[in-house]
Amino acid sequence: MTDFDPAKFANVGPKEFAQLVKSTPDDKITEMMSGDLRGKVLDEVFGRMPQLFRADRAGSTNTVIHWNITGGPDGGTDTYEVVIADGACTVNQTSQHDPKLSLTLGPVEFLKTVSGGANPVMMFMSGKLKAKGDLGLAANIANLFDIPKA
Repeated sequence: MTDFDPAKFANVGPKEFAQLVKSTPDDKITEMMSGDLRGKVLDEVFGRMPQLFRADRAGSTNTVIHWNITGGPDGGTDTYEVVIADGACTVNQTSQHDPKLSLTLGPVEFLKTVSGGANPVMMFMSGKLKAKGDLGLAANIANLFDIPKA
């Protein structure tokens, strides 16, 4: 995963990121996401969500989504909270609200989902993505963000 350098990640646009995830073997993503670089990658991905949020598609949506990414260095799970309210999207690195939807998935599946390289419905059907709560919201998340296609 020599091209996947989180130190330079801030300079990579969404399309380039999507291509990078698509071209990186799953085992290399797993290796990186179980090491020291995991936090930088997750922080950067979630840090971009407010800019990629499509308020014009959200309408009157007010919701809280917890993203639980498994496979941490210690075998743990990182949880990020995405709050959509009043036409804006904010992200918290700690849970501050009860979620209407909680998504749990591995690091490879997460990166493929947020980069447009995986079908979340198919991942749900195959058990690679677990959703608890508002499944209608789960099916609509991709429409709320400007997700590049790899």
